[in-house]
Amino acid sequence: MMKRMVVVLALAACSVIGAKAQTGATPPKVAAGTMIEPSKSFDALLKIYEDEMMGLVNAMPADKYSFAPSAAIFKADQGVKYDGVRTFGAMVGHVAQANYFFYSAVGGVKPTVDVKAIGSLTSKDDLVKALAASFAYGHQQIATLTAANAFASTKDDQTKASTVAFGIAHGFDHYGQLAEYLRMNGIVPPASQK
Repeated sequence: MMKRMVVVLALAACSVIGAKAQTGATPPKVAAGTMIEPSKSFDALLKIYEDEMMGLVNAMPADKYSFAPSAAIFKADQGVKYDGVRTFGAMVGHVAQANYFFYSAVGGVKPTVDVKAIGSLTSKDDLVKALAASFAYGHQQIATLTAANAFASTKDDQTKASTVAFGIAHGFDHYGQLAEYLRMNGIVPPASQK
């Protein structure tokens, strides 16, 4: 179990370093081996993800929030079914809901918004606002992480630290999907324009 947590933290640290390298951020001036509070490290990673995701959702025009890939976009002989594929807007709503789900397990503070209702939002303005609020909530919950509680169990063999790491990994998975949605509409994702 301890090996698993060390691997999760090592991967999270590598992700932060890799993401900073890709975004052109200057490396921190902290000596190797310096103890860093988990809240500071994970919050920096969430901020990188948040900046990329918010740039992406703002880049999609409001009239394209109902866009979803369909068989008409691809070769007819692919034989892929697209029933039930989420629209761009539905995916944004899902990410906002997921943020509340993951980070509530970390800080223990229940969201003050109706998380289920986010799933019925359709307008760009409402969805962007909901996503931004979910990130603010995530930052607040991550701020509660300390060296003493980061490896406290949240469910089964999951800890607060691994829950944060999985929440960010889950978000980047959807970021990749939404980046493709942008490209299918002739829009280069902001992170790729640098």
